[in-house]
Amino acid sequence: MCGFVCLWEIDDQDGTLIEAMLSRLGHRGPDATEVAELSGTPAVMGHCRLSIIGAENGRQPIRAGAEMLVANGEIYNHEDLRAILGAEIFDTASDSETILHLFRTGSQRWISRLDGMFAFVLATPDRIIAARDPLGIKPLYMARRGKGLAFASELKAFDGLGFEEISALPPGALFDSRGGLRQWYRVPSGAAKAEPELDVDSVAGELRLSLEEAVAKWMVADVEVGSFLSGGLDSSIIAALAQKVRVNAGQGPLKTFAVGTAGSSDLIAARRVAEHIGTEHHEFTFTAQDIADNLPHVIYHLESADADLVRSAIPTLFAARLARAHVKAVLTGEGADELFAGYTYHHDYVDQPRALADELTRSLCSMHNINLQRVDRMTMAESLEARTPFLDRELIAFAQSIPAQLKLRRTDPAITEATGPTTEKWLLRKACADLLPVDLVWRKKAQFDEGSGTVEALQQALRILTGGRGEIERQRESALYREILRRRFKDPGMILSQAGQWNANRIAA
Repeated sequence: MCGFVCLWEIDDQDGTLIEAMLSRLGHRGPDATEVAELSGTPAVMGHCRLSIIGAENGRQPIRAGAEMLVANGEIYNHEDLRAILGAEIFDTASDSETILHLFRTGSQRWISRLDGMFAFVLATPDRIIAARDPLGIKPLYMARRGKGLAFASELKAFDGLGFEEISALPPGALFDSRGGLRQWYRVPSGAAKAEPELDVDSVAGELRLSLEEAVAKWMVADVEVGSFLSGGLDSSIIAALAQKVRVNAGQGPLKTFAVGTAGSSDLIAARRVAEHIGTEHHEFTFTAQDIADNLPHVIYHLESADADLVRSAIPTLFAARLARAHVKAVLTGEGADELFAGYTYHHDYVDQPRALADELTRSLCSMHNINLQRVDRMTMAESLEARTPFLDRELIAFAQSIPAQLKLRRTDPAITEATGPTTEKWLLRKACADLLPVDLVWRKKAQFDEGSGTVEALQQALRILTGGRGEIERQRESALYREILRRRFKDPGMILSQAGQWNANRIAA
């Protein structure tokens, strides 16, 4: 995990531009910083590294022949690719080096062989190539300066430095200066109605296997990987499966991390889950004053003033800070709501499986500048790598093949296997029912900012910051976030223009 900057055909002979850009990304990679040029190539690259795989010799930029690469993220099938490509051609133990050698094979579909979360820029003497993982888990921005191009991991790298046409590279996209932008990956369409003869137990069993494989894959690292644990269904499933991976490998208990205000439902539920699955559990209790003190930090790193996103980013920052004191990487539960119909507004689709399937597909494609941006920025602000097993490409393909009717179902509120008249994530709960206490498996969902107690504490924090009394209305809250953002950036309009937003409790189109 890291941050990087690349300049292509931009004059920076004294290195002041790239140094200024890279200095703003140091939080993404405190272990090593390096700037490099390649003779005969009009590119200069800078990289700040958080070492997770290949810690001893995985410094970047990475060179091979007349090509040079900077990358951010993890390639989980790098060992398989290394064996196929030939271990003798590799100079480092870094998983990122596989990107460079795959490109050098000349295969037209080389990028589709990468399995993981990643963003990278690759330079040759006559072209520059940039690409992003299927869901946009890892960020990548592109801008122009004169006739040249620039790339960076966060928007703040461009702020006030004379760049134009700044935009995010779309998820699953590849930019080639020779051929332009193309979409190398598309989220598969979701299935709607279940066939009458469908064996639901079999589907649930297959889903369980897919989840187990995804968690095991996304735990591969040369450092210890922990897990966020809010006490909700998604993070609890991930933590339970990760604990099994560690136990089966003869390792010590998984480290789990929960945050919330004193007495919050998330802290209580997380404590129960941790005790049930046997993890080494850590907690942090935050106050309204903690929120007030950290709100400018949250908004600066989040690169957004969207009220819903800021609210959910606050506990994420505290969780990341807690986890970073113990590990360098964590698993999170992001993606389960989009794959298995976990949001409140999804209940409106209970009798419209085709519309629900289409909405889930749409929301998957919209995660990159909402929830995934929150998780990336808040964890990277604390130099922590976040991993999202629910967004494993093979798991996405299988989950999208599951009929939407099995994800959201009408249920009898009186029975155990229900969260109300309609039950969200029904099949996911069924597939993992044996992992957790029954009442937690069928616990009604609470948003992270609600279950952690953030909403009430935030009201107090807003009163501290504004000097107001009573309830701070949503309009004033949003205005305050924009004011804070404007104070932190030289070109706040550029930042705000790139931000995603939530409308009516759903990701905007």
